[in-house]
Amino acid sequence: MNHDHSKKIPDGASFDRSGSQDSLDELSMDDYWKELENIHETRGNNHEERVALVVKEPDEGELEEEWLKEAGLSNLFGESSGDSQESMVFLSTLTRTQKAAVEKRVETVTQTMRKRNKQHQIPDVRDIFRLQNDSKGKVCDGSEPSAVRTIENKNETHDGTKGPKFSLGTDEQKSLLEDMPSSDTDINLEISFAEQAANLKDSSVGKMYKGGGGDTLLPNFRLPKDKTGTTKIGDLAPQDMKKVYSLALIELTALYDILGTEFKQQKAVKIKTKDSGLFGVPLSLLLEQDQKKVPGTKIPLIFQKLIAQIEETTLETEGLLRIPGVATRVKGLCQELEAKFYEGTFNWENVKQHDAASLLKLFIRELPQPLLTVEYLKAFQDVQNLPTRKQQLQALNLLVILLPEANRDTLKVLLEFLQRVIDHRDKNKMTLKNVAMVMAPNLFTFHGLGSKTIEQSEFVMAAGTANVMRFMIQYQKLLWTIPKFIVNQVRKQNTESQKKEKKDKAMKKLLKKMAYDREKHEKQEKTPNDTDVPQGVIRVQAPHLSKVSMAIQLTEELKAGEIVARFLSQKSGNVQTLKKEEIFLYEIGGNIGERCLDDDTYMKDLYQLNPNAEWVIKPKQS
Repeated sequence: MNHDHSKKIPDGASFDRSGSQDSLDELSMDDYWKELENIHETRGNNHEERVALVVKEPDEGELEEEWLKEAGLSNLFGESSGDSQESMVFLSTLTRTQKAAVEKRVETVTQTMRKRNKQHQIPDVRDIFRLQNDSKGKVCDGSEPSAVRTIENKNETHDGTKGPKFSLGTDEQKSLLEDMPSSDTDINLEISFAEQAANLKDSSVGKMYKGGGGDTLLPNFRLPKDKTGTTKIGDLAPQDMKKVYSLALIELTALYDILGTEFKQQKAVKIKTKDSGLFGVPLSLLLEQDQKKVPGTKIPLIFQKLIAQIEETTLETEGLLRIPGVATRVKGLCQELEAKFYEGTFNWENVKQHDAASLLKLFIRELPQPLLTVEYLKAFQDVQNLPTRKQQLQALNLLVILLPEANRDTLKVLLEFLQRVIDHRDKNKMTLKNVAMVMAPNLFTFHGLGSKTIEQSEFVMAAGTANVMRFMIQYQKLLWTIPKFIVNQVRKQNTESQKKEKKDKAMKKLLKKMAYDREKHEKQEKTPNDTDVPQGVIRVQAPHLSKVSMAIQLTEELKAGEIVARFLSQKSGNVQTLKKEEIFLYEIGGNIGERCLDDDTYMKDLYQLNPNAEWVIKPKQS
């Protein structure tokens, strides 16, 4: 596709945009189209034809089956539909809007299976969400009672005992949301995004944002401080991250459903790709190669080196990222890198700054599948269609959580680098707007999927993806946060699973006897340091810093960082080799697998949320 000045918006014309978007009427799209032309020129000079990805277009039933599998709910249909006890625990923690999203997909799968005359047992949607115990509560949409336990239970567990309070998107939260003082720039992580959208849909609070496209007009969104600590991607153990992924997928789908935007995961037909080298190699395979050279690396070495090469000269170079390197020289450098990079014989002194920037963008474009993945590329693009900026940010937050770890880590490093470029905008003339315009074609117009991404409404799509790019750069620190309501749902799942396990064990005399013998044996082996601690006191272990644990009295103001500081103040063991920024207090067990705490976590509040946890100070794994 050739782009010339005829592609630009005509003088005085406007284009149809969602009212929530920054209006780009006043923004020059020159950078976008010039970058697109450079991309086409680069591809034109590359005689090695790449095999284009083919996106499979399955029927709606197949799409929803795949969605249920991704959400960890595959045993709600098909041959394994009878064995759904594990899913019932999961379903019992869903909010109203999440439940509705699941019901919609199950209903579609059910209808599809009936059309195919499948012989498998097909559960009725109402049976799936029928309460396991009698409840007088009805969900606010007037449907049958769901497996969501409302706050009418007054925070009681199934066995009638009191437990920690977990915030979900229930009826009481609707009134809580209405009463809660909030700012347009505050991001509420305690209540489901889809619940917020449903509750505010017809409210004046949910008015669309309108405004110009200048950098300064982007809202200064912030996360209000959470006393139990902010949870970042990477803070949770893998087993809990699996639950987070399933919940994020359901939540994103529910949010898109509420806001009237179609959400469909795309699937690419497998194609033959390079199995070695640097450019055009699948990200996962590239990391396998790199980890043989540098164990534990999570970002492709060539990607790291290209960023370092750009920064080595100066980030103050005018037109950095916008001005391309000479196409023939970039192609030659690419070929030379393929041959010499891993051997360590490549001469980096020959790489000029603009050449390195062109190589960095080439690396992103040449990935066999988009950095934002085939599955979610369209969902990232569709963020521009959501009504408000806050909802766009919420959707981007969930989409980042859904990315594979390698893609997510690489995207994070890229966004951090782009922000450093913007920090030097006074000298390099690369504002947030300019950088977003240049980078958007490299992330969103993926060559493997052809030109369909911008054919239908080219200018609108270009402006929209540039806006999504701006959001990802501007709010990147917020995007790597796991919403508290999802963490609380994980805690709830863990609590319910533990109760189920205890119930199952109680039914088996042998296991009960074994548990009794083990408990008796453990009591005999207890040391004075391991005795039960008084209420309001926690015992903290720090095996890397001290051989003995420390009993710490909880106060209203005691924070996690202060506990770490107490251990560091002791002059023993490996204290001198570890720095404060390298070690953290961890919450382990109870209703969470493992969670790294930020220094501002108020320990008494967290202890009340998870009284059965153990507390360990240790280095954070990179």
